[in-house]
Amino acid sequence: MTKAAAAGIITFAMRLHQLKVEFDAEQDRLLMRVSTASSEEALLWLTRRCVLRLWELLMGFVQSKPEIVARAADPVTRRTLMEFEHEKALTGATFNKAYEELARVHPLGDSPLLVSRLQRRPTEDGRMVLGLLPAEGQGIFLTLDDTLLHGLMKLLERAVEKAEWGFSLNLPAAPADSQPGSQTLN
Repeated sequence: MTKAAAAGIITFAMRLHQLKVEFDAEQDRLLMRVSTASSEEALLWLTRRCVLRLWELLMGFVQSKPEIVARAADPVTRRTLMEFEHEKALTGATFNKAYEELARVHPLGDSPLLVSRLQRRPTEDGRMVLGLLPAEGQGIFLTLDDTLLHGLMKLLERAVEKAEWGFSLNLPAAPADSQPGSQTLN
């Protein structure tokens, strides 16, 4: 038995298969479904507050990536680099394939967990480990490469738009005085 298992921490080495984020009007929450290649699925509720905190966390990770920090001295350049990285990463994502509705094992329970805690940490190879956790008990940790990170951001953007919560999720805008058209080219 490992030290982690002895401490009550269970780590599953599972390969992500599909990710789905959809608005549930009855619950007024987003339902995140995470399926693995080994036919397991985690069901997670994301509230408005949680989504806003999650978006800040994801944006903070994107903005702190070395390739953006090293080359972006000003907000306009940072925004342009972020948009480029976002679009580049999304070319590797598949949004047109329907979520596979298969019988799956639910290791965290058949009812969705209410996510109330978020954790983020970088890996040595530049990916992000995202923890989606309930107030008590087990949650899930997703290791997100650029495609999964930006794909999750796109799924959240779309779901929040459908939810009509009165806010939208976007990449940070450049300051008003540095918008395109306000600069002079000589």
